[in-house]
Amino acid sequence: MNRRDGDGGSRRNHDTVQDHDASQTSPVIAAFKVFQQELDTKHDKYERLVKISRDVTIESKRTIFLLHRVTSVPDAEDILNEADVKLDGVRQKIGLIAEELRGEDIHQFHRAFTPGIQEYVEAVSFQHYIRHHSLISLEEINARLVFMRTETHEHKGSCEAPPLSAQVLTFQVTPSDYLLGVADLTGELMRMCISSVGNGDINTPFRLSQFLRQIHDGFSYIGNTGPYEVSKKLHTLRQSLGKVEDACYTLRVRGSEIPKHMLADVFSSRTTLIDPDEGVV
Repeated sequence: MNRRDGDGGSRRNHDTVQDHDASQTSPVIAAFKVFQQELDTKHDKYERLVKISRDVTIESKRTIFLLHRVTSVPDAEDILNEADVKLDGVRQKIGLIAEELRGEDIHQFHRAFTPGIQEYVEAVSFQHYIRHHSLISLEEINARLVFMRTETHEHKGSCEAPPLSAQVLTFQVTPSDYLLGVADLTGELMRMCISSVGNGDINTPFRLSQFLRQIHDGFSYIGNTGPYEVSKKLHTLRQSLGKVEDACYTLRVRGSEIPKHMLADVFSSRTTLIDPDEGVV
């Protein structure tokens, strides 16, 4: 019995060794190892894009906070110039996203960086409105996202310094990210309206009301043909428009009755009832 068991054990050990050798040379196992390496590389790139997008979001929010100070200073040009510097730093971070996406399918990684890009669109469109009183176009945003990268080319067996070459990288903001960023812009314009009134500026709310109405009409034309997130943000857009129109109504009807230093408190305390299907009521 012991001899038989010993022979069986040796056969099992022999079979195990053969199975191990076969697994090492199996084309199926080799293919799955390649898939594993590709997935690991993709996951690592995805995580790097998430981190860069988070940095873009943080710096864009800081730029928006800075731009809100234009309603409380006599000369807004200094703040706009400071915002230019901050936005240039954000663009450099977007350049890192462009490098990560070089040769990749952008749609495979879109969810990793879309929050940062939407926040950037919101910041750059907010600055553009303050300076030009108009909406920046998608083409203008993409024209700013062109980057020059210097690369070295090594020659084997050569002691000379490797030559340098310049390569142009571009990042294209998708139409959906542009629309969602513009939808978020309306909330910042509403806050700007309240702040300007609190500082005695009674002309800005009427200009913002007309501008927000044009944006609202544009989103209404899109309807259900746009990204599914637009329908959710359209409700917030209507709320912002309603508050600005409510501020204009109060200024027109009761502006002479309420002291200027109390107008902002009145607007902040008032609420606007909105029907998502019918609009502002």
